[in-house]
Amino acid sequence: MLVLITYDVNTTDAAGRKRLTKVAKTCVNYGQRVQNSVFECSLDNAQLIIVRDKLLKIIDPSQDSLRIYNLGNAYASRIEHYGVKETYDPEAPMIF
Repeated sequence: MLVLITYDVNTTDAAGRKRLTKVAKTCVNYGQRVQNSVFECSLDNAQLIIVRDKLLKIIDPSQDSLRIYNLGNAYASRIEHYGVKETYDPEAPMIF
């Protein structure tokens, strides 16, 4: 299933900047960055639970925001893309 993870981390202090780095690194391990604080992730239910738990342990809920959108398996008709960045197929193999 396709999951969209978005976040907004308060970076007014060093601790916030450290949280931001940790959140971004965690998301990179599970998906593709499509905008600065937005990741598209192809996950199963177990992976979703794991990444959500990891992120909730990193953020400070009194200062930061984390949003997770489960677009499911029939996501293709739910996504519209316009602009300069190329879209990608989250089901295609990732080449490093």
